[in-house]
Amino acid sequence: MLLSLNALQQELPAIAETSLKDLCELIASLGFPIDGVEQGEHGPVLDVDITANRGDVMSHRGLARDLAAKLGLDLSPVELDPLEEGDALVSVRLEADACPLYSTAMLTLGALQSTPEEVKKFLASLGSSAKDLAAVDASNELLHRYGHPTHAFDADKLQGGIVVRYAKAGEKITTLDSVERNLTEKDLVIADDSGAIAMAGLMGGDSTKVDMDTRRVLLESAWFEPRVVRAMARRHGLHTDASHRFGRGADPSMARIARDLLAARLKNWAWAALDGAWTEGQEPAIGKPINLTKDLLQRIAGEPLSIEDAALLLNRLGCVVEENTSSLQAAPPTWRHDLTLPEDLVEEVLRLRGYDLIPSVLPPVGSDPEPLAAEYQQRHGIARRLASLGFYQTVTLGFVSPEADAEFADTSAEGRTLGNPLGYEFSVLRGSLLPSLQHAAEHNLRQGAREVRLFEIAPTFHSTSNGPEEHSTLSIVWAGETGGLDPMTSRGPVHPAALQGVLAALGAQGEVRTLEGGIQAVEVALTDIPASPERVIPTFKGFSRFPSVERDLSLVVPLDLPFAHLKTAIQAAVTGTPLQTLTCVDIYRGKGLPEGHQAWLLRLIFQGDRTLMGEEVDAWVASALESARSLKAELRG
Repeated sequence: MLLSLNALQQELPAIAETSLKDLCELIASLGFPIDGVEQGEHGPVLDVDITANRGDVMSHRGLARDLAAKLGLDLSPVELDPLEEGDALVSVRLEADACPLYSTAMLTLGALQSTPEEVKKFLASLGSSAKDLAAVDASNELLHRYGHPTHAFDADKLQGGIVVRYAKAGEKITTLDSVERNLTEKDLVIADDSGAIAMAGLMGGDSTKVDMDTRRVLLESAWFEPRVVRAMARRHGLHTDASHRFGRGADPSMARIARDLLAARLKNWAWAALDGAWTEGQEPAIGKPINLTKDLLQRIAGEPLSIEDAALLLNRLGCVVEENTSSLQAAPPTWRHDLTLPEDLVEEVLRLRGYDLIPSVLPPVGSDPEPLAAEYQQRHGIARRLASLGFYQTVTLGFVSPEADAEFADTSAEGRTLGNPLGYEFSVLRGSLLPSLQHAAEHNLRQGAREVRLFEIAPTFHSTSNGPEEHSTLSIVWAGETGGLDPMTSRGPVHPAALQGVLAALGAQGEVRTLEGGIQAVEVALTDIPASPERVIPTFKGFSRFPSVERDLSLVVPLDLPFAHLKTAIQAAVTGTPLQTLTCVDIYRGKGLPEGHQAWLLRLIFQGDRTLMGEEVDAWVASALESARSLKAELRG
């Protein structure tokens, strides 16, 4: 936001002696960095970065008020001659709660009107060119000086009284930028008998605009609900100086003051005569008292701070403070919508006191760590168990397309559809994890993966009459082919029974679904999975640094001899030896073998904590052969 240094000094004369560099550093210390300084027709112009929650600083008066609180100085008084209110010359009806206060006045302009040169330079330095229409330029000048938007209608172009209401279905308005806009029933408008004549808090209408022929003006200075203005600005893509301020929360107590200031400028600049002034509605109640305890103040500050010091700084901000020995109660001023929590008050105290005074100390550790939550331990245990079974944990987006959701979710997407999604394919809060896991599995298969094992533990959402309801869910997919890595295991697609076995290992039950492409999938709620037993930490056995030794045995075995029986017998025969693996690496059932027999090539791998000798390995292999012969297996000749 652009701010004129001269105008800022007019609001707080005490900073006139402060150098520009020191002033920029002072403003930055309040939390508003200076992005740049340029020389304008009205003197130096500061480009100040204002945070979204501080709409009250979007004016020269607002920033000066924060500087005054920091320095403990007084602002210049506002030169104001309050208007005497009387009967309404034009009826004003407030039919929408989004506008609880509407202050107005009727003035007849003189024959001559002109905007002072100083004001033209002021507006030009802020990027707003003067129109040489007193009512328009005065409204813009007041907005930049005091932060409260106002508007002027050509009173002779009005048809009937003023009504503040929501737009009707199909209603249209041509705004001051000559654009015809289609209104919705959520748009707040100012209307007369002809229809909408202004979009409340955004922009006036072309049909009642002030021009060189205007002789009577009806002033508008109101308060509009910030959420309504923000939504309108987004809906129509219409972001104006007024919407930025109303959308962040204007000061309701400024409505009458801004009207009176605008009327005073018209009297001075356009020889205007006041016909009447009146107000409809009341100021909204904003800012509830907040209780701040000494313990919270000192805990957040990290050092001893007194309630008296905090009360002094909060008083400078405009809060109404009542204090005692251990706490204080502060009612925020009408312009500080962002102060709602005790932590907000502490932040303000530390900000005004100076962030540089906060000591750099580590917080004390006052107690032992709390035990891990049972739900976390369950998720962690399930993830470790599935990882040990060869599955990979994934993390996917929490949003899916309506089509994908409809295929897997057990409730309708109504109530889970986002109002402002990143895209159509991410427009629904997911009712199931399976659409995303299926997509990930298909992608891996397309990239040449032979087998894909994935799982995810994450929230899913069910539609209810009270909105989305969150549930912790486990989903598993198993795709591609299994087996075939050695002659003893057949190769083929994943069978549903394999995934049922995984569920059984977790102690859970669920229906396995076969998705497109033969992908096996299952989804269960975490609440349906029993808690895992106490954690068992296995004993680690170090890896050997010595070379391994391989020996092959080519055996002729009966066709009815199971490999498992032979493997068990050989392992028993070489118990106490450093046998690492025993596998069958080849099978032969061709010519040259006795009838009813086949040939197996067994590979034995030994590895110990020392270099093995050939004689001892040969002895172990001989023992293995003797064991095999006990099952009618012989060396192949």
